[in-house]
Amino acid sequence: MSFTIFLVLIVVVAFLLVVVIMVQNPKGGGLSSTFGGGGSQQLGGVKKTTDFLDKSTWYLATFLLVLVLASNVAINRGEGNVDSKALDTDAQTTQPLPNANTTPLPANDNTTPADTTGQ
Repeated sequence: MSFTIFLVLIVVVAFLLVVVIMVQNPKGGGLSSTFGGGGSQQLGGVKKTTDFLDKSTWYLATFLLVLVLASNVAINRGEGNVDSKALDTDAQTTQPLPNANTTPLPANDNTTPADTTGQ
């Protein structure tokens, strides 16, 4: 159940991160140039929109990394024993190892035996 919550949060944060990155202009203009171009101009209470987008990108990326690492704790690993049987010295093999001195059986070539009825 908790892993599902982590998974939903990871998808939402990843989507928001994609949106924030797509809003930015790779040449530095971005959303701030849309609202008048002035770097110090204030619009809607947000000063320096480029700085806001840069900070939100870093915060979302950090939050996504934390969610991915924290979701590892929530993964259901089952209740069974996960010890390796290869390391267990008391484990018995189910099939005996083949003997090196035995000769292999001839392969079946699917030929029918000769007719012995004499007709």
